[in-house]
Amino acid sequence: MDEQALLERSDGPVTRSRLIHDLTALGLTDGDIVMFHTRMSALGYVAGGPQTVISALRDVVGEQGTLMVTCGWNDAPPYDFTDWPQAWQDALRAEHPAYDCELSEADHNNGRLPEALRRWPSAVRSRHPDASFAALGAAATMLMADHPWDDPHGPDSPLARLVTMGGRVLLLGAPLDSLTLLHHAEALAEAPGKRFVDYEQPILVDGERVWRRFHDIDSEDGAFDYSSVVPERQDPFEAIAHDMLAAGIGSMGMIGAAESYLFEAGEVVNFGIAWIEEKLGKSR
Repeated sequence: MDEQALLERSDGPVTRSRLIHDLTALGLTDGDIVMFHTRMSALGYVAGGPQTVISALRDVVGEQGTLMVTCGWNDAPPYDFTDWPQAWQDALRAEHPAYDCELSEADHNNGRLPEALRRWPSAVRSRHPDASFAALGAAATMLMADHPWDDPHGPDSPLARLVTMGGRVLLLGAPLDSLTLLHHAEALAEAPGKRFVDYEQPILVDGERVWRRFHDIDSEDGAFDYSSVVPERQDPFEAIAHDMLAAGIGSMGMIGAAESYLFEAGEVVNFGIAWIEEKLGKSR
């Protein structure tokens, strides 16, 4: 969206002080541990871009607070490269760079903010190549430490720790289907037909590049087949989030020009597990 379009949909530039006011009115407060998702274009014209958004968030959560984002790895080898011609596979295995917490870019599909935050001084990024997160603040190291290689959305993952530490989730103009924390609910839910993926990616071990095999829920195409319980063309996470809001979980307010939402992480996961097991049936 160009600058003129942004100006037309806003009642003025979205400045750091305005963001602080709006975030505080929504309920974000000093000391919060908050995972956030942002659609910059929905906020309006943000004076200063990602730097302004991150600075405003830091102002609100304070020195004892922590910001967290989902990163992933933009240039990760695709899951299905093992189906490529053998010569292609061999070339990839020989020379594809290993995942590097400092150098590997966050997935561009997650927007500009994850890349900006993971590059921020003192930010900490988790070690998992495909499901990496980044955090900035007092609890960053604790959230990111020893991200499990397998089941990276499940127990003892950064998402699990966000819940255990009483964290929150903020959607800054981001759509409801961006609620990544629901992958943790999928990992924990006991429902039939759960889908998994196994894949290989290069990582660094004691400074050496090695290929490692990983196992996870299918977070790309869906950990479950939701087609029987979610209307066609509606994202399952959007459907869960709508039902969650209808049940009185979460609050909505305007941040800049965008509808934004604030949730308690524990409530999101508990509701998500219950929703999945009720709609799809509980495993026996």
